Amino acid sequence: MQKVVAGVTVELVQGDITAQKDIGAVVNAANSQLRPGGGVAGAIHRAAGPELEEEGVPLAPIKPGEAVITKGYNLPNSHVIHCLGPVFGADKPEDKLLADCYKNALALAEEHNLQSIAFPAISTGAFGYPIEEAAEIALKTVLEKVKTLRNVNLVRFVLFSEKDLKVHEKVLSRL
Repeated sequence: MQKVVAGVTVELVQGDITAQKDIGAVVNAANSQLRPGGGVAGAIHRAAGPELEEEGVPLAPIKPGEAVITKGYNLPNSHVIHCLGPVFGADKPEDKLLADCYKNALALAEEHNLQSIAFPAISTGAFGYPIEEAAEIALKTVLEKVKTLRNVNLVRFVLFSEKDLKVHEKVLSRL
C-alpha cells in the first residue's frame, strides 16, 4: 500500500529490512549502546558485518528519541540510521519520544542527501509498544514531516509480520 503526500511516496511492505536494495538508508531499532542485539538490531548488525558496531560504539550512548547515522557496510544500503525507541511504560513521554525517532531519522536522511529511507516498526518488539498505537504515531509523524522534505522522496515501512502490515495499512488508510 502507498500514499503520495507532497511528492513523497509513503509505502508499506512486509519483508526483511536488511534486503531493501533500492533504499539509501535503513533504520535500526537500536539499543542505547549501538551494539548488536535481538530483533531488528541483531538482523541489521549480522547483515552489515562487524564494522557497523565498530563505527557505532563511539557514537553511543544515545537516548530515547535520538538518532545517529553510520555507513551501511555489507548491507545493500549506503547508510544505517540508528534510533533508540522508547520502552513502553518506562520512557516518558513515550509518544513524543517515538515521534522524535521518526523525525530525527528523516532529518538525518535529509542532511545526508538521501532519497529514500526504510523504517521498521520501532519499539514494538522487545520494547513493548502496542503495534496500533506505534503505527498511528509513526505514520502521523511521517505524513506531517514529508511536507518539509527536499531530498527524501520515498519512505518505506518494512513490517516483519503480516499482522503488523495489516495494522499499518488500516492506520494509513484512515489518515
